[in-house]
Amino acid sequence: MTKKEKSMEEQLNEDKAMEAAEKEAADLAEAEERKAKKAQKRWYIVHTYSGHENKVKVNLEKRIEYMNMGEKIFRVEVPQKTVTQIKGGKKQEKEEKIFPGYVLVEMIMDEDSWYVVRHTAGVTKFVGSAKRPIPARDSEIKKIINRSSSQSQKIELDVKAGDKVRIISGPFADFIADILEVYPDKSKLRANVSIFGRETPVELEYKQINKL
Repeated sequence: MTKKEKSMEEQLNEDKAMEAAEKEAADLAEAEERKAKKAQKRWYIVHTYSGHENKVKVNLEKRIEYMNMGEKIFRVEVPQKTVTQIKGGKKQEKEEKIFPGYVLVEMIMDEDSWYVVRHTAGVTKFVGSAKRPIPARDSEIKKIINRSSSQSQKIELDVKAGDKVRIISGPFADFIADILEVYPDKSKLRANVSIFGRETPVELEYKQINKL
């Protein structure tokens, strides 16, 4: 082998070694990226027995503490909103679940954390396939938590079509109205008000009326 041929062969070997090193570095970086993604904390939605949402939250928080899982399971939330009920002219406030039968858990998903959550009393399953829970989108969770912590209130009023109510605010204050339709989801109703002897349909919010 000539000196020139030897030099070319050495160069070729060096190139191959460099390519192998670059591939090894790329594979290592990809493996680290997969590991980082796997170790990322995400929000998961857990299905529970109906009416057991708050019990699941309490039980899971106890298990997290007892089993030292605070570094893998961070938050447990039961989204709720305040509902104001008006019965007999009296206001009563209560907490109403936004998503009955579901609990939100912020966690790093692995076999240990999955086991702690899945085997908490009252939990039936994770949302997703049996073997692969699917994390919720951060934007969706943010909307749910903001909705839960907002100060807006839903008002429930024990009224129905045919009832008479007194209007207590707005342009028709002190008028008596006959309810035509009730829209509970919007906390509104449609009613007839007698103005100058004519029945005039108006839309009213629950907070604008008192039941007679």
